[in-house]
Amino acid sequence: MRRQLFAIASRSRRRRREQPSLLVSRSSSRRLSSQSDRPSFGIAFDIDGVVLLGHAPVGGSPRALQRLYDESGKLKIPFVFLTNGGGFSEPKRAQDLGQLLGVNILPSQVIQGHTPFKQLVNRFENELVVAVGKGEPAAVMSEYGYKNVLSIDEYTSYFDAIDPLAPYKKWTTKPDVDQNSTFNEMAKRKIAVQTERVKAAFIVSDSVDWSRDIQVLCDLLRTGGLPGRGTGKQPHLFFANDDLEYQATFPAERLGMGAFRIALEAIYNRIHPIPLAFTSYGKPNPFVYGNAETVLRNLMPSYLSSLEVENTTNSGIRDPWFSILTRTGVFKGKDNHSEFPADLVVDTVEDAVDFILRKECSS
Repeated sequence: MRRQLFAIASRSRRRRREQPSLLVSRSSSRRLSSQSDRPSFGIAFDIDGVVLLGHAPVGGSPRALQRLYDESGKLKIPFVFLTNGGGFSEPKRAQDLGQLLGVNILPSQVIQGHTPFKQLVNRFENELVVAVGKGEPAAVMSEYGYKNVLSIDEYTSYFDAIDPLAPYKKWTTKPDVDQNSTFNEMAKRKIAVQTERVKAAFIVSDSVDWSRDIQVLCDLLRTGGLPGRGTGKQPHLFFANDDLEYQATFPAERLGMGAFRIALEAIYNRIHPIPLAFTSYGKPNPFVYGNAETVLRNLMPSYLSSLEVENTTNSGIRDPWFSILTRTGVFKGKDNHSEFPADLVVDTVEDAVDFILRKECSS
């Protein structure tokens, strides 16, 4: 019998296609039985609009997740959070999710949009790279193993007047610099940054200052990594996701990283003869779901072995996955999505977990 994984999502976020809110995978035909409490399936939850709206639980998510643990608080049903969001390290995100949802979350259970950047460390470990986005993008990349990474806040601070609108902005940015550094050390660092080519830019999370970030990225990308110099070969550019919109606490969807990418690409292609080259990660990239399968196997290897991966569907979700769409996020339709329908549509994540447990844990 074909093995399967469950995926739960809220729209999900709108990218080039809709994604489910929750995904479930069955690793074998065996159900829970009196002989064994070992689950034969795993679950992947989206976060925004599925288990949280902003920083508040939604759709009965704490109760839903608690059903996946035994009475002692030990994980009973393997699950992961599979989100295009990010900006903080997986350990920090796991801690925050655990506090909000009232369960113990392992860092390995959190797969964020920028998690695949770990796989690029060997290419850029010692190269100068710039990290863009809200939260702590440079700290995230440093934790992954990048040894010469600067946030765009710090990088911009080394170039006088690179952002012509800076004097008119009422907010301030705090560059990620060592407060113990002396003036001479800071001066040397400034010279070093101004003379070293940036080899890659990573959009780790949503940009906070679009005008500045687009300006600085255009400077970097069309000059070969040295702003203010002549044109050169474009450095590498990576996006953690390509979500056009996402559901936050405001009633209408908010523009996401995909919208920022569209804006950057449109401007860059108008001012540079060679089109912008970039790589986007995040759902619904099939790589993301394959990685989630691996994580689920590692969580409970004796339960989830030999997962079968078959054809990729239009939504980018591999065949073992059973997709469930909730109505607590971007998607609020009465019926299924017309263009990219999920396998099941429910009101909340609690309804989704209830369906999964009834379906998979029946004798």
